Parts: sequence; C-alpha cells; structure tokens
Amino acid sequence: MKRIFFVVLLTLPSQAATAAERPNVVILLADDLGYQDIGCYGGPVKTPTLDGLAAGGTRFTDFYSGCAVCSPSRATLLTGRHHIRTGVYSWISDGSQNSHLLKREVTLAEVLKSEGYATAHVGKWHLGLPTGRRDKPTPDEHGFDYWFATWNNASPSHENPSNFIRNGKPVGKLEGYACQIVVDEAITWLDKDRDPKTPFFLNVWFHEPHAPIAAPDEIVEDYGKLNDRAAVYSGTIDNTDRAIARLLKKLEALDPELKNTLIIYASDNGSYRDDRTGGLRGAKGQNWEGGIRVPGIFHWPGKIIADQAVNEPAGLVDVLPTVCGLLSIDPPADVHLDGSDVAPLLLENDAKFTRHQPLFWHLQKSRPIVAMRDGKYSLVADPDYELSRNNMFQEAWIPKIKSGGYTNFRLYDLSKDPQQTQNLAGDEPEALARLKKKLLEINASIMSDGNDWHLE
Repeated sequence: MKRIFFVVLLTLPSQAATAAERPNVVILLADDLGYQDIGCYGGPVKTPTLDGLAAGGTRFTDFYSGCAVCSPSRATLLTGRHHIRTGVYSWISDGSQNSHLLKREVTLAEVLKSEGYATAHVGKWHLGLPTGRRDKPTPDEHGFDYWFATWNNASPSHENPSNFIRNGKPVGKLEGYACQIVVDEAITWLDKDRDPKTPFFLNVWFHEPHAPIAAPDEIVEDYGKLNDRAAVYSGTIDNTDRAIARLLKKLEALDPELKNTLIIYASDNGSYRDDRTGGLRGAKGQNWEGGIRVPGIFHWPGKIIADQAVNEPAGLVDVLPTVCGLLSIDPPADVHLDGSDVAPLLLENDAKFTRHQPLFWHLQKSRPIVAMRDGKYSLVADPDYELSRNNMFQEAWIPKIKSGGYTNFRLYDLSKDPQQTQNLAGDEPEALARLKKKLLEINASIMSDGNDWHLE
C-alpha cells in the first residue's frame, strides 16, 4: 500500500494550436505525501518550490486522490476513470497477482501521443510490470516512448536504489537519492532523448515519502535527530522539493518563466502519519478524509488565476479531462470518464463548472469500504459481506466485491465538519436517500466494468 504526490506540468498554446505548437506537459507525482506536509498547506516541511507554484497558481483546498492506496490512484490519474474500471482494485503485487492496468485503457500518454507528443515516464510505476511468471504490459504499451521505472518502491530505500529499469533493462545500483535520480533521468531525457521540435509529455512519479525512507543527513538535521523517523520523513519531502527545483530550472531554460507551461501538483493518497493529515479523520488506506484528501496545485502563468484558493472539490480523476479541456483536445471517444474538466475553475472566464458525477472511492480493505463526495456532503458505508482477513488483496475476492452491497451509511457535512465527527444520517433523511441512490448507481456502473482477474 502507498501514498503519493504528483505534479503535472503542461505547456499550453493557443486554442487552435498545431502539433508543433502544442504545450509541453509534465506530471510530478509524490508517494504517500499527506494533506498537511508541505508549507503552502500549513505543513512543517520547507517546500519553497511547491509554495512558489501555489502562490503563482490555483490551490484546491478539497483535492482528492484516486484511491486511499497507490496503484489504483495512479490508474485513475492516467485514465480519468475509476480504477476498478481499469482493472486495478488495490495495490499491485506483480509476483502474486494477475492485476495490471488494462491495455484497453486509454491513458493520458496515449491521448497526447496521438496529438504529436513525445512521451516519457520516469520514477515509480506500480501499475504492473512483467515477472518471470506473468506477462504484463510495460509503460511503452500504455503510450510512453521512453521509461525509467521501478515496479513499486525504491529498494532497498530511497538511498542508492538498485531496482530501476530503463526501457525494459535493469539498471543496477545507482548512487544518490531516488528523487534526485529521477530528476537526473528526466533532465537527461529532455536534453538527449527527444526531438526538440516536438511537444513532450513528461510523467515524473517520485517515491518519497513512502517507506522505506532515507534523506541526506544535512537535510534531516533541519527537522530533528537523524534517528527520528518524523525528521527523516520530512527530509525526504524537502529533498524532493529541491529535486523539483532542479527540474523547474531546466523547464524554464526551455520555456522562460514557464509562460507556456501548466503545472499540476497533488498526491496519490493521504499520509501514513496521523500528524500529517491536517487533523482529518483516518490516514492512508482508509476512505476517510485523511486517507484521500491531498494537496492539489495548478500553475500556468498568465492563464490560470494566480494566488487563488478554490473550495470546489476536485481530484486526480479530473486530470485527464482537464488537460484535454485546457489544450482543446478531444477526450477519448466512447469512454466513460468519471472525472470532469475543471478548467472553468482555473481560468478567468465566465464558464460555469458542473461536475457530471460525484467523486467516488472504493477500497476493499478499508472501513468504510466506499466513500462519495457530492458538494458539501461526504457519504460513506461498510460492506454487507465479509472477506478473509488477509492484508494482501486476493483476486478470488473479486466476484464478491462486484456483487456485494453496502450497509451502515453515514453522512457528513464537510463544510461544517471536515473531521467527520457528526453523522447526519438520522437528521437529514432526504439528503441521505438522494446521495445513497447516486452512490449505488455509480457503484453499479463501475462494478459492471470491473475485470475478474481470478478467472485468468
């Protein structure tokens, strides 16, 4: 199980741009970073780079991951669809599971590649990679021309990792820290491995601050003793901010002042540390606010409103449709997108934003197992069935998950009670009935698309 941050950087042109004029797109994703880790969200870590992006752009106060754990959240980010539709029910263990991001899914990389973009993925992947026993798609089969990745976490830790793979070939031990190594690879690709005349999509997914953690001593000392896990945790985030600063410097060399670059920053799920969720209920792996609410920053000088805080709920599920909207690109045809285009919230125009479908989460080992955000309301529920107590996701559970129902519905008004302490189910029966109907309709649609891996 994991958590993450991500940043998306996009360079945007005129509305009727040709392929050669298209903006560049860069996504930066952090792993297991909480709602209140970084400075601009009131966190204790020094993050001047990210704080600068927030000051120059729009910051969402209610931004959400695609899931409370890693793999499904990443699948949602790349597709704009609920992760169960994409074949990903929980975090993926390649050695013991058939699960992976289905090849039939249309990713953001594939959308942009069809528009003439060069595409690259660097960093953690965790959407399935081949093993000796199982043949699974690699990032190049999901639209990336170039990839430099790990199956899951940096191993043995963020320091001197030895498990990176470059375009299908193991790299071996690398010196340094994962976030800096990933940025080194991104910069090298920008310099040497792409056609400078074409726009690019660079997908940068960091490993920090997911455990096992490590950061340079001189950074950790700014936050406490070297053996203090909280200090090391903060050090990994600080080190990542410094790595992002190096990448932004390179991007600014290609696009002065980032005038033609859109940047989106967020996390894949909440922190595993209870002291980094901003006082929200729950943490990583749970469908309470602390497990799914994360930072979300959109930055595009001269286009996106600067120094703005938006309270409208949004999330990783909205990234693909929003990128398409901002770039005037058609979204995938004949594909149900669970996310919405939030561009009207970002740009200085009179367009009105209406979410076509509430935000919805499902994670089989979480209690509550489902959650839905619709306006100010949060609705959660437990399963009306039992699964084994095995902590690892079992593909044999899928038939029960697909056919199962829910019980113990609880309703919260997040505008007044973000900590989810006061259950309003008995006080607002009409709202409960209306939202419950929506939740069950969304759930039925998603489960009808879910792949049954245990039959393969």
